[in-house]
Amino acid sequence: MSRLRIFDEKHPDAPLSVHAEHAAIARELGKVSVRFEQWAANQPIAPGASQDEVIAAYRSDIDRLMREEGYQSVDVISLKPDHPDRATLRQKFLSEHTHSEDEVRFFVAGAGQFTLHIEGKVYDVLCEQGDLIGVPDGTRHWFDMSEAPYFVAIRLFTNKDGWVANFTGSDIAQGFPRMEPIAA
Repeated sequence: MSRLRIFDEKHPDAPLSVHAEHAAIARELGKVSVRFEQWAANQPIAPGASQDEVIAAYRSDIDRLMREEGYQSVDVISLKPDHPDRATLRQKFLSEHTHSEDEVRFFVAGAGQFTLHIEGKVYDVLCEQGDLIGVPDGTRHWFDMSEAPYFVAIRLFTNKDGWVANFTGSDIAQGFPRMEPIAA
């Protein structure tokens, strides 16, 4: 189940609020200019589908976002719990960072946890199948895929070269909850 927990940045032990309904999550994230949507495939997707087949299943929503936001490219990334480099890949984005362009992810399958640090609060967003999150450029955040990652996600870019992590040097991410493994 998708979930949003909002914390005071100085109190990672107790959330100020918890939301599990998509409309409430979208409303709360919208207040800080973060996009949160639900998408449904317009055709069946078989396990192991190619990148082109996955993109085709969500083409109308992808095209709408590309028109609205000016994204220029789209791809699909997939990670399973048996990936030999899963620990290294997980560690790569566990510290607070920003990007010079939006980070837009749609979860076709599986889950990932985006944690956003905005205006003295921490927004911990567990995204699951059917969820799209759009984190605006310059937003301090970190991403966790758990020790046993499982997800298939569509990524949209304005410029892939602009999607480089700029680490803030803050250790805030170490104090907040990590993602628990989700069954595949």
